[in-house]
Amino acid sequence: MGGKQRMEKTNVMRALDRVKAAYTPYDYTATGAVSGGEVAAALGEDPARVFKTLVTRSNSGGHYVFLVPVLEELELKKAARAAGEKWVEMLPAKELLPLTGYIHGGCSPIGMKKLFPTFVHRSAADFETIFFSAGKVGFQVETTLEALGALVPFTLADITA
Repeated sequence: MGGKQRMEKTNVMRALDRVKAAYTPYDYTATGAVSGGEVAAALGEDPARVFKTLVTRSNSGGHYVFLVPVLEELELKKAARAAGEKWVEMLPAKELLPLTGYIHGGCSPIGMKKLFPTFVHRSAADFETIFFSAGKVGFQVETTLEALGALVPFTLADITA
């Protein structure tokens, strides 16, 4: 763990520890940041490096996970095409916890109840490390795409508007 302060470990951090992946945890709970832009500002980071985790359902009944930069919007047609589906729609917030084990604002691609096909916006490959939720509101992890891939197989795709 980076820094000298003690921070509670989330399941995401424990999963990264299990595969011996390097990561830096961040606790921004004291800032009150809620939106993706606020979170990037609280971290002092370029919003292009801070990703939000979005969960969708498809016409076939499948579920898909998409990571997109916090200031970008998921383009549902491109997302469906990437997933090989006719259409996808955002999962209603009330269905997120039973399906993934995470609540809105604290959803991470790592540690969901089930492993879903996952797509990361191709811009993530432009950075040495990216930030995404550590699985709890107010917590982020910074790590490499390789570390993410050690836990969650993913595909890089053009999925934003």
